[in-house]
Amino acid sequence: MGLLKRWFGGDKPQAEEVTDTGSVAADTAYRYVVVGAGPAGVSVVENLRRQDPDGSILLLGDEPEPPYSRMAIPYLLVGKVGESGTYLRQQQGHYEDLAIQFRHARVIGIDATAKRVTLDDGSGVRYEQLCLATGARPIRPPIPGLDLPRVHHCWTLQDARQIIELAHDGANVVLMGAGFIGCIILEALALRGVNLTVVEMGDRMVPRMLDPVAGTMLKQWCQEKGVNVHTSTRITQVEANPASDEDTLLVDMDNGQQIPAHLVVVAAGVKSNLDYLQDAGLAVDQGVLVNEYLRTSDAHIYAVGDVAQGPDFENGDRVVHAIQPTATDHGRIAALNMAGKSTPYRGSMQMNVLDTLGLISVSFGEWDGVPGGDQTIMQDKEGYRYMRLEFEGDRLVGAQCVGRTNHIGVIRGLIEGRVALGHWKERLKQNPHLIMDAYLSCAQQ
Repeated sequence: MGLLKRWFGGDKPQAEEVTDTGSVAADTAYRYVVVGAGPAGVSVVENLRRQDPDGSILLLGDEPEPPYSRMAIPYLLVGKVGESGTYLRQQQGHYEDLAIQFRHARVIGIDATAKRVTLDDGSGVRYEQLCLATGARPIRPPIPGLDLPRVHHCWTLQDARQIIELAHDGANVVLMGAGFIGCIILEALALRGVNLTVVEMGDRMVPRMLDPVAGTMLKQWCQEKGVNVHTSTRITQVEANPASDEDTLLVDMDNGQQIPAHLVVVAAGVKSNLDYLQDAGLAVDQGVLVNEYLRTSDAHIYAVGDVAQGPDFENGDRVVHAIQPTATDHGRIAALNMAGKSTPYRGSMQMNVLDTLGLISVSFGEWDGVPGGDQTIMQDKEGYRYMRLEFEGDRLVGAQCVGRTNHIGVIRGLIEGRVALGHWKERLKQNPHLIMDAYLSCAQQ
């Protein structure tokens, strides 16, 4: 009833001592405080409101923009959307209409005993239930010159603004890193018409997603599209170019080559944001350790998205899966548990889908195989088509595909459903293209 009243103009739940949106009195108390305004944090607060129509909710974000999706930044770079197109919710007043208070502030510490978070302006906010959705941040390798002007990450809207200014048609651009995020940036830069060079220290592109055959296939595709790709290569230094009238850089590589650049974009990986938790007393590893309910080692604190190290679907290990579908799933499950509706999380499956200048590549689950497992491979290098299926017993546990999109949903269904293939396993090993037939025969039983 409280939710219906709110939607149809009835009373809105209010936090204690709230003065107006974006302004909170010292040590205001909320039933729920969510730190981080990306997809995970927004999923948490929206699902909390569904579960608890009357509980006070505060969402904290440390960037000056409305909550937005980093995955939309490449669309901004190529002009498919404006900045507002990156916003997670387009409706004006969306959070106010849900009686969710959104405040721009950075959390610098947590006192779990007092149930209080400290903000960067020195004020504090008290909570009954706290959820950490602070995501990850880009890694800056210890390479001389990465602090120079014209060297940028591609992680925030402010980064995107700087890249748009520098990555003009015909500009020389060097991209450091060809992992998953690097390849998303690669496409956006190439579509801007720059002269693009990619430098990847691994022996292939996206080495944490594709095996050597598939990763090399992707490299060849990019080179055919006019992108210069160096693998098994490291950038050793970035320096100002003294011989140029323009404000350009020189990029030194360990293969002895030196490349001029108007812009260097660093995509050398990300790591969970954990610095503000030093005195919180929470169990952390690569991320904040959470159990199957996404609860941390403190009963009143949850963690979701790229900052959470939670259950893996396949083997139960606790891992950080830094992908947006996992973030939104985390948000829904954490909200249920925070609202008192005990709901275990079945675990997240590693799944990556890339569209790189028109070539689709995907990987699922245990894409590189499991001990004692077996596999089948089908490839057409000239046609840029590749399919590798990984089995454990008679179950499909992982897959890689390049140039094939028609069976992505079927493969995911077989893996997530832990479907016993029976005699279909051997048939698939002989002909992986029968994957749809195997799904229809086995998953419908």
